[in-house]
Amino acid sequence: MRFLKWLPLLFVPVLGVVLSGQAPRTFKARLSPVPIDIAMQATVAGSGSVLAVLTGSKLSISGTFERLRSPATIAQVHKGPMRGVRGPVVIDLSVSKASDGTGGTLSGSIDLTPLQVADLEKGRLYVQLHSEKAPDGNLWGWLLLQEKR
Repeated sequence: MRFLKWLPLLFVPVLGVVLSGQAPRTFKARLSPVPIDIAMQATVAGSGSVLAVLTGSKLSISGTFERLRSPATIAQVHKGPMRGVRGPVVIDLSVSKASDGTGGTLSGSIDLTPLQVADLEKGRLYVQLHSEKAPDGNLWGWLLLQEKR
């Protein structure tokens, strides 16, 4: 009978695991120039990387960029109907620029809906960084799930 008194305490750790959801998942993107047309080739340049961590439904994003041809203006996460196809904005990100504006960091977080989590898992979300000379997008990178090793 004394054992029954302590039985509920055995289930508390298990319940904690169930309520916390699955382990965080990491997504990465390499930011690179993707000219929309021939004229844009002269205005887009640079590189960068993005790390996104999905914990439950919360997506936290951080990244860096450098060597743009003009100062960065905004960064956003978009949803494409499939990988490689442009789509609408899902979230605006914060951009912190270096002194000349051609390098810096980006960050943001959002609570995703179940549909947005599915889109992320299927590789439909991408980060797009805009600049003064490339207002339609300077650097792009698709958020892809990183396999555990």
